Amino acid sequence: MTQSTSSTATRAPFQRLALVIGAVYLLVGIAGFFVTGFDGFAEHDHDQTLLGFAINPLHNIVHLLIGILGLTMWSTPGRARTFGWLLVVGYGAAFVYGLFAVNNPDINILNINMADNWLHILSVAAGLAIALWPRKHVDAPGGAQRQH
Repeated sequence: MTQSTSSTATRAPFQRLALVIGAVYLLVGIAGFFVTGFDGFAEHDHDQTLLGFAINPLHNIVHLLIGILGLTMWSTPGRARTFGWLLVVGYGAAFVYGLFAVNNPDINILNINMADNWLHILSVAAGLAIALWPRKHVDAPGGAQRQH
């Protein structure tokens, strides 16, 4: 019996994690527009929150882009791992930016609050999980799997 490599049953756990993260960020980006509308594109207004996270339309667009990336890059192991590294670098930079921006409305164009900073660290950890998840290889003779 042969196994199809295009089946979702053969997807690695880190690929599914990339898919879930992409879907969540896409949904959060869409839901954000129900809170912010399209006015005040890059305003700093901590009164506009979604589940405690400060947002504005620009922030919503960033979530949409991350979501779309996750949904398009989960399909192969290499692309999923690249998505993981993009999360690490992008959200690592967003965390550092947020440390300075959270109390400085002049530079806080994404309307970041401390809850966002904690989510950015969580997103970095998820990106590391996707990027560094051990690979399973199938040995040809017995079909036994081993991890690297």
